[in-house]
Order: sequence, then structure tokens, then C-alpha cells
Amino acid sequence: QLPTGLYKKVLVILHDSVLPYMNEPTLMMDFLTVAYGIGGAISLLALNGLFILIHQHNLEYPDFYKKLYSLLDPSIYHVKYRARFFHLTDLFLSSSHLPAYLVAAFIKRLSRLALSAPPESLLMIIPFICNLFRRHPACKVLVHRPGGPADMSEDPYIMEEKEPSESRALESSLWEIQSLQNHYHPEVAKAAAVLNQSLSEIEDDISGLLELSAYELFDKEVKKKAIDVPLEFEQVRGLFGKKNDILAEHFSLD
Repeated sequence: QLPTGLYKKVLVILHDSVLPYMNEPTLMMDFLTVAYGIGGAISLLALNGLFILIHQHNLEYPDFYKKLYSLLDPSIYHVKYRARFFHLTDLFLSSSHLPAYLVAAFIKRLSRLALSAPPESLLMIIPFICNLFRRHPACKVLVHRPGGPADMSEDPYIMEEKEPSESRALESSLWEIQSLQNHYHPEVAKAAAVLNQSLSEIEDDISGLLELSAYELFDKEVKKKAIDVPLEFEQVRGLFGKKNDILAEHFSLD
């Protein structure tokens, strides 16, 4: 057993400073799978090394997606390694051979957690979800299902279920993203409204959004040029005072 701080230091550099120089990188399988099972930030950091072993050295990890699904909790939008985690999650969910129920479970869980996420995370996760819909058209039933639940208690999706296949995500609807269309931040509301239209076939590039910070978002809003919007073309003279006002022709306050 390693101290938590040492675990993090090792896992941060393992994928690019250790594994490429080993004659047998597969010797690290046990270490990485144990680290992946610890949870929290250590599991997030273990993803880099596991990705190399799975894609380049044929590591078989039967419960890999179940564990990845369990890592999705409210803190995922706030952690220091958020950009790295979502970059790798995007790679792991890129295969078109994944079952629809699995992808739908990820979409639904990310959407539910997005209700309490900060704006800078929402501007990244909404295009992320849209890309999943482009890769897996079978999941679009979540968007096009009419008459979503009146409240959360009527949603068939089981948030507490650890097994994606048992979460009933495909029976649900994506009311969470619809609620984000009324978000206080106009950019978030605009991004969420994209799902009201037909999605283009070209995926959104989220690489520039992964490390978006609250400071950058605020700075962007402050630097926007204000536009003066005329509220009235003619000066009002009383309730029925406008020229050629049809109400003034037929009604009087006398």
C-alpha cells in the first residue's frame, strides 16, 4: 500500500514517463487495476495508464465501464483532473460498438449531475453529450420522447443504481438538458437549446473547452461590447397616446 500523495505522484507520470520505457508494460496491470478500484482522484489518474494497456497491450477489464460509470459523482465537475478525465472518457465512449443502454446511462448520469455543475463545466459537458448522440443514434430516444416526467420522482432512471444495464436510462427522457435551457448564464442556455434542433453529423471539438475556467468565462463576458437597444420608437403620451394607435381610435378613458 502506498500513501495517497505518492499514489498520485506516480500515476500522474506513469503513462508517459514509465510505461513507454518498460520492456513489459503489462507488469503494471495489477498495480493499475488496484489503483483504479481505490476511488476518487486516484481512480481518475489511473485511467491514463489503463488506457495504454487496454488499447496497446490487450488488457481485458470486464467491469471497466461499470467502474467508470461509478466515478461519475457531483465532484467530477470540480476536481483538479477534470480535463484529463473527460478527455479519456470521450475516448472510451468513442466506439460505435458500445451497447445503447450503456451510453444512455452515461448520458443520463452526466445530465443529472449537470444540474448542479458550474457554467464553465456545462459549456463542456453539453457538447460532450451531443457528440455521444452523434455516435450512438439509438440514444436519441432520450431527446425525442414526448411528455417527460412531471418531476424527478416520476423519472424511471435510477440514479443510485451502480450497474448501467439496470439503471433504466433508455426508458427516461433528457429533461435535465431541457431545464438547462432556462439557465441564468446565456451561453449555457444557448448551448442546451442545440438539442431542440437536428444535430449535425460533424462532432463538436471539445478540446478547447476541457480546461475552461470560471475566470476565463467571466473575463469573456466583461469584454463583450454592450449593445444599446431602443425600447420605444416614439415617446409615449399616456396610455393611448401613440400615433395611429388602434386602441386610441376605439377606446377612451373619459
